[in-house]
Amino acid sequence: MAKIIENERRIIKLSVDDILNIVRVYQRLTRESCCYEHTRELLSKNAMFIPEDV
Repeated sequence: MAKIIENERRIIKLSVDDILNIVRVYQRLTRESCCYEHTRELLSKNAMFIPEDV
């Protein structure tokens, strides 16, 4: 679970599972991408969320 740390700047600490989930979603979304611009377009149309540890 992601953990938000409040200091001078807001920091989000990610667990290994969070990172692997982000990579998995990224790979699924960009599987059909042909170039950098297309990848950016695909990612901008799809929001990715991670749960926050409360």
